[in-house]
Amino acid sequence: MAQPPQLTDREALARNRARATRDALFLHEQAIDEIKERLSEVNRTFTAPCVVTGFPEIWGAAFPEARVIADDELLDVEPEAHDLVIHGMALHWANDPVGQLVQARRGLLPDGLFIGAMLGAETLAGLRSALAEAEAAVAGGLSPRVLPMGEIRDLGALLQRAGFALPVADAFPLEVIYADTLALMRDLRAMGEGNAMAARLKRPTRRDVLLRAAAAHDASAGLDGRVRAVFETVFLTGWSPGPDQPQPLRPGSATARLADALGTEERREDGGKR
Repeated sequence: MAQPPQLTDREALARNRARATRDALFLHEQAIDEIKERLSEVNRTFTAPCVVTGFPEIWGAAFPEARVIADDELLDVEPEAHDLVIHGMALHWANDPVGQLVQARRGLLPDGLFIGAMLGAETLAGLRSALAEAEAAVAGGLSPRVLPMGEIRDLGALLQRAGFALPVADAFPLEVIYADTLALMRDLRAMGEGNAMAARLKRPTRRDVLLRAAAAHDASAGLDGRVRAVFETVFLTGWSPGPDQPQPLRPGSATARLADALGTEERREDGGKR
């Protein structure tokens, strides 16, 4: 079986996460609050939950009844052992996100629930553009520094590929205000979200590149002189297949016409009525 391309340097990612500070993990807190809100709307009591995350302390404290496991390439989860699996802000670093989703589904009991939270493609679009332009101008080329984070439609399709029923993907954008771009860059390091791509340059980014990118991004500041950064969290929801779930009708099995339900006339392609 062919191995997926190694986008992430897992050792570098572990080092970045180890440097993270608790007060900078507000994206995790937002994701936890949103997931708890969604679970409160599900008419189900979950008795065997599991949380997959790279930050076990904050997620374990939020879900003390859950088994917390690392977001390793091979998840430490037994088949059909859980009625709820939460993937906490780690899928955007996965070398094989579909493989992670498949493993999570296999760990669910029939009709078990999966909820995942991850950074989406709209995250820090302005800063990413400024860094690319600065590096191209100063260094004459681009180095890998930004993960290929998925668009929401593509991420929803991953749930289907992984075999989940009733898949749903939606986004939660959060605007955060910083004094300047350098403060934003420091916050990214404190979040543990620094560059951990396998193909990244193995030396620090040149200072003149960072300063040029910061100046370009600072130019987008508002009248108050502060810069605004958007973090997009994408939430993925799906159910492991179960016998009692709603099933789509077979093609051609409809017993009523859509035109009748809408109170309109149905017309043929040649303009005639039906």
